[in-house]
Amino acid sequence: MTTATSKTHITALTRQQHLDLYYYMRLNRELEGQMERLFRQNKIVGGLYSSLGQEAISVGTSYALGPDDWIAPMIRNIGALLVRGFKPRDILTQHMARYTSPTRGKDGTSHFGDLQVRHVVSPISMLGDLIPVMAGVAMGGRYLGQKIVAMTWIGDGGTSTGAFHEGLNLAAVQKAALVLIVENNQWAYSTPVERQVPIRDLADRAKAYGIKASIVDGNDVVAVILASREAVDLARAGMGPVLIEAKTMRMRGHAQHDGAEYIPKELIEAWKARDPLDRHEKFLTQNKLWTSETKNEIDGRIAREISADVEFAENSPFPPPEFAEEGVYCEGCHNIEPQWKRPKEELMPPRSSVIPAWPKSDSRAVVERPPGSKATHIESKNGSDAPQNKIAAKRSGPSPAKRKKVR
Repeated sequence: MTTATSKTHITALTRQQHLDLYYYMRLNRELEGQMERLFRQNKIVGGLYSSLGQEAISVGTSYALGPDDWIAPMIRNIGALLVRGFKPRDILTQHMARYTSPTRGKDGTSHFGDLQVRHVVSPISMLGDLIPVMAGVAMGGRYLGQKIVAMTWIGDGGTSTGAFHEGLNLAAVQKAALVLIVENNQWAYSTPVERQVPIRDLADRAKAYGIKASIVDGNDVVAVILASREAVDLARAGMGPVLIEAKTMRMRGHAQHDGAEYIPKELIEAWKARDPLDRHEKFLTQNKLWTSETKNEIDGRIAREISADVEFAENSPFPPPEFAEEGVYCEGCHNIEPQWKRPKEELMPPRSSVIPAWPKSDSRAVVERPPGSKATHIESKNGSDAPQNKIAAKRSGPSPAKRKKVR
C-alpha cells in the first residue's frame, strides 16, 4: 500500500465526508477535555485514558467501515464510538456510573458495547484478547453468509502479548476478514517502543503470518481513512486479515493519574506540530473545502451537544442499591438470533460432507538448502562430524596453554 498523494486526499472523499472527519475528531477532543474537568471534580468514578493526538486513528479507521461491520474499541477509541453512533451522553454517563448509562451504572470506564444495533463489542482489559474474539466474529459472519469485516485496535505494547500472536495467527490461517489497527503511540505505559521490540516497524510482525500490512501517518486523518478503506476492501474480498500500523504519539500519560514525566519534553513539542486536528483544519482551508462560517457552525454544534449532554449526565441518578443484584447472570436479558445470509442447507449433510482425509500438498517439513547457502553441520579434517566439540571450544575460549600466553 502506498502513501496517498495530496490530489487523492481531496478527490477520494466528498466534501461532506471531509467535514464529517473534522466534526468527529473535534467532538472527540472536546468531549475528552470535558471529561478531564469532570475527573478533577471527582465526578468521573473510574480511570480516564486520553486519546489526545490520536483522534485521527479512531475516527479515520472506523469511518472506513460499513454499518453492518463490527468493531471492538479499546480505551483510546472514543472517536470510533462516536462514529458508530454513540452520543457524548452515553460516554459521559458511563464514566460517571449513572443509571442512564449503557451499563446502567455498573461500570465506570469504557466497558460497554451494542451487539444488536451498532455491532460494537465491549472492550476487554486484558491486552490482545480482542484479537481472537474479533477473528471469531469475522469467521462467524462468513459462516452465516454475511460480507462483514471485523476491526479492533491494539497499542504498541499490546503487540508483545501472547493473545496478539495467537489471535492473529488464527485469523491468518482462517483468512478471517479482520482489520487490526496497531496504534504505535511510542509508549507502553512508561516503556518506549525501542525497549520493547528489536524492530523499527511493528507492521513487520505481519510477515510472520503471511498477511498484508501497511504503515500510515496516524496524524493524517485522510491518509488513515484511505489506508483503512483499502484494508477493509481486501479483507471483505476474502484476502484474509490486514494489519495497519498507525504511527502517532500519546500526548498524555497512560491515564489521568500518570504525569508522564518520563517522556522528553522536546518529543512532546515535536509532535504538537503534527497535531491531527490542526493539520486537517489547514487541509480543509487550503483546499477550499470550508469557510470560517462553516467551521463556526460545526464548532457551535459541538459545544451545544456537549453542554446539553454534560447537563444530562450530571442530573442523572446513580443506580438504586437493589439494582446491584440484577443482571449478575443473564436470565433472558437478551436474545440475539443469528442473521443468516445464506441457505442453512449448505451447512448440513450431505452438502457439507467432506472426505475425511487431507490431500497431498507441498510438505513444509522438508528442509532444502537454498542455492549458495552453507552446510548446517561441521565436518572435521579426519572426516568425522563434530559440531558439538567445535562449538564447545568456541564457547569455552582458548585452551589453558593459549590462555597462559595471553597473560
